[in-house]
Amino acid sequence: MAEHLASIFGTEKDRVNCPFYFKIGACRHGERCSRLHNKPVFSQTILLKNMYLSVDQIAAAAIAVGAKPPEMSEEDIKYHFDDFYEDVYDELSKYGEIEEMHVCENMSEHLTGNVYIKFKDEDAAQRALQAVNGRYYAGRMVHAEFSPVTDFREARCRPYERQLCDRGDYCNFMHIKRISDDLFNGLFRRRRRQRELPAREPSPEELAQESLQRRRRRDSSEESREQRRRKRRESRSPERHHRRRRSSSSPRRRSSRERRSRHSSSHHRRHSRERNSRKEHDSEH
Repeated sequence: MAEHLASIFGTEKDRVNCPFYFKIGACRHGERCSRLHNKPVFSQTILLKNMYLSVDQIAAAAIAVGAKPPEMSEEDIKYHFDDFYEDVYDELSKYGEIEEMHVCENMSEHLTGNVYIKFKDEDAAQRALQAVNGRYYAGRMVHAEFSPVTDFREARCRPYERQLCDRGDYCNFMHIKRISDDLFNGLFRRRRRQRELPAREPSPEELAQESLQRRRRRDSSEESREQRRRKRRESRSPERHHRRRRSSSSPRRRSSRERRSRHSSSHHRRHSRERNSRKEHDSEH
């Protein structure tokens, strides 16, 4: 039973979990969906909902308020999107390495203008989410959340990429808007190439400096080692031990030796006087 549920999880056969939310991170039914939207607590991918305003949306908003829509050429439209993409990429890359970033140009409410950013790790995505959620971009609040999408091959509309999608702008799979080749090369390929390049070999000057530092550390280590050895030898030498014993002799012991020496000298002098006195007495008789 468990294997069967695992095999159908996130598919059309799964009657409990929403397959569209699982694959795309968005569902056209929203909160009214009859199936569960399992929102992740952590993910490598964050979703900035409805953040990008296309040129068509800008024109429609202008017409709605009675203003004249901006006139833009195909080149202007391309630059408009590239500028938006680069702005978001540069800001979000402050929080970690970005592996993929996609912008939807679908017109359906749950997908239009959605920006998906997949980071290299979940910690970077967490930092970015906390930093941008609730901020304002172009006068509109940014709504950020974690997305379950980590493999965009299942989320993107493949017929659309071959210009064969028959569902139009209201397709429920991602119609990913392409950036210019120059911008793609500048943001992704260059960084990928830098990661793949081998580490730079140090110059002769750097090698000489490193060798000098190693020699200084070795000399300093040998000097300190020799000082420790000298101290140990001095602490073990008999002369030092003798000096320590002499210096540690108490004044009382020295004074006792002096008293004994003085007593012996006085006793010897007294004995000599007595002997001389007896000799004189014997000579008189």
